[in-house]
Amino acid sequence: MARKALWKRSDKFAFGAWTVMNAGGDPFGEATRPQLSGPDAVRGLGERDVYGFEFHDNDLVPIGTPPRRRDAILREVRKIMGSTGIKATAGTTNLFSHRVFKDGAFTSHDPKVRAYAVQKAMAGIDLAAELGAGVYIFWGGREGAEVDVAKDPVEALKRFREAMNFLCAYVLDQGYKMVFSIEPKPNEPRSDMYLATAGHALAFIATLDHPDMAGVNPELAHVKMAGLNVVHEVAQPLEAGKLVDIHLNAQKPLRFDQDMSFGADNPKEALLVVKLLSDYGYAGTKAFDCHPYRTEADPWDFVERNMTAYKLLEAKVDRVNSDARLVAMLEELTGADDAGLGDVLLSYSRKNAAKLRGMKFDPAKLAERRLLYERIDQRLTEILLGAE
Repeated sequence: MARKALWKRSDKFAFGAWTVMNAGGDPFGEATRPQLSGPDAVRGLGERDVYGFEFHDNDLVPIGTPPRRRDAILREVRKIMGSTGIKATAGTTNLFSHRVFKDGAFTSHDPKVRAYAVQKAMAGIDLAAELGAGVYIFWGGREGAEVDVAKDPVEALKRFREAMNFLCAYVLDQGYKMVFSIEPKPNEPRSDMYLATAGHALAFIATLDHPDMAGVNPELAHVKMAGLNVVHEVAQPLEAGKLVDIHLNAQKPLRFDQDMSFGADNPKEALLVVKLLSDYGYAGTKAFDCHPYRTEADPWDFVERNMTAYKLLEAKVDRVNSDARLVAMLEELTGADDAGLGDVLLSYSRKNAAKLRGMKFDPAKLAERRLLYERIDQRLTEILLGAE
């Protein structure tokens, strides 16, 4: 008997159309299931009460599509959106598949390739705006290098910035209500990619002409590929007010981009990501960017599995946050005596500096304070495993 759906539209789950359009092919083998069209992918997601879909321009409109055919495709997609209630939540430009981008798109040495990439991005932005998407993602799949002596990274970043500044100005000029989101990745398909982590992306955004128009959407698998902590990587743009989207999946560390379903590899890590988003009231879409296993005949169990996993983990977060034993230990851990400190550390002033300089501290006594990390971690594990 099928499980009752745990998710609702209000959960704001989204899937990349490309996730269900993936037919199971890989560099070592051919497709294992039928190829869905873009409209069929959107229809299937909408019929399963998914809140939104993200899409590459060419997921819906292949390169070379005549204008009349493009308009017909958009009419079909809008009709599906109207009948199922699904929304277009984010668009992006495919600047990596065609061989013209073999040396990069915005960072290509060839100025005509760079111009074509910006032109293609403008058309993709128009497409996203026509479908009502409020986020436009930039994943620099070919923005990187194998031979560093052949590509100056400083010049490459300048070219990247020029493209982003141009496109920000284009969005403003068109009056679109849209923000940009940079999706970091350390490598693959390039040996090394620019804007490899959330920190790289945040530093880059600060140099744009319109930094208020851009944010970050971390992808958990990309973080694991870099050997970093996914909770910390998501927290960085969240704390900065720059988390405009997130791509959820699973990944074994330091391997190729595996794009496994959310929670498939490290449930505790997935739980802590859900807890972070929940505790801080993240209100954006929660997008799944992963692929059905190659063994699957169709993608629909995969779709339901990801949303179910998130909701089950969300229920665990409620349990974690209300567990009396865990709450008490966390309060003991974080409730260190601050008597006498007041607001001395909140901001610098000569008065606060003088007050701090005059304080007496006993490092040996401070070091004796009991910390409860083993017990806290064990209690979290018990809750995750279903213990009372």
